[in-house]
Amino acid sequence: MNPAELRLIFAGTPEFAATHLQALLDAKLNVVAVYTQPDRPAGRGQKLAMSAVKQLAVQHQLPVLQPASLKSAEAQAELAALQADLMIVVAYGLILPQAVLDLPRLGCINSHASLLPRWRGAAPIQRAIEAGDQQSGVTIMQMEAGLDTGPMLLKHPTPITADDTGGSLHDRLAALGAAALPEAVKGLAEGSLSAEVQDDALACYAHKLSKADGLIDWQQPASVLVNRIRAFNPWPLCQARLQDKVIKLWAAQMADAQSAGQPGEILAADRSGLTVACGSGAVKLTRLQLPGGKPLAFADLYNARREQFAPGQLLDNGQ
Repeated sequence: MNPAELRLIFAGTPEFAATHLQALLDAKLNVVAVYTQPDRPAGRGQKLAMSAVKQLAVQHQLPVLQPASLKSAEAQAELAALQADLMIVVAYGLILPQAVLDLPRLGCINSHASLLPRWRGAAPIQRAIEAGDQQSGVTIMQMEAGLDTGPMLLKHPTPITADDTGGSLHDRLAALGAAALPEAVKGLAEGSLSAEVQDDALACYAHKLSKADGLIDWQQPASVLVNRIRAFNPWPLCQARLQDKVIKLWAAQMADAQSAGQPGEILAADRSGLTVACGSGAVKLTRLQLPGGKPLAFADLYNARREQFAPGQLLDNGQ
């Protein structure tokens, strides 16, 4: 079957998903409707805001549906009336009941930001960096009732570099998944894709991020803390408290400390960074944000506030 003849439903919510929808539109595929989560309050004024996916769909004059759930008979009847050949789900945020998974002729597929089965769950990008993984990627899989457990159709890997943050890896995987998605639709239309069953024994669960992930325990090894600081940039951001001020930690690297101190102790400060002792080793904090300020290279902070970062002081976990 010609891929352009398939009736596609797209379901997604954040910018990561919008990148995938744009790829379908660029490939001239037939998206007959878009599902996204209901508008939610955002910003200081808490005004209702459209999701990134809805903004793109409205821009392209696509029908948009925003049910609070897909579990009701009414929502399922509305979806069935679209007579979709395939439903594509990317970071949608709602559970698809089995009745919904069974509706499209070719089922439902999902673009997931991990080389499955490595990281299943809500935060695979950040958990991969936090764990010190050397590789990540995108998996296009056939959906089933389990959480990210379906057979894998396409896998596209990418290395995780020492400079990667949660933000940079997110953007790269969004582009990688967007490029793979039209390829998967074409393969399904032509019947050329073969699914690979996941090995459940290799799976880890990527827990959803919370603000508590940003709390730093200086008793941990330096390598663990560097990975956490990278993983949780730009959210929830790791933080520490110095002189009763909460400092947000945007970037760090392993330090070659010449002296040892108690965990959280400032060992040295110069234009290259702020060196802090850990449970083993030390980290060099290279980009910080002070209360009310913008993220700055430590060199800029050091020039203006040298006395604030004097060695011997202790940082705590930021609570």
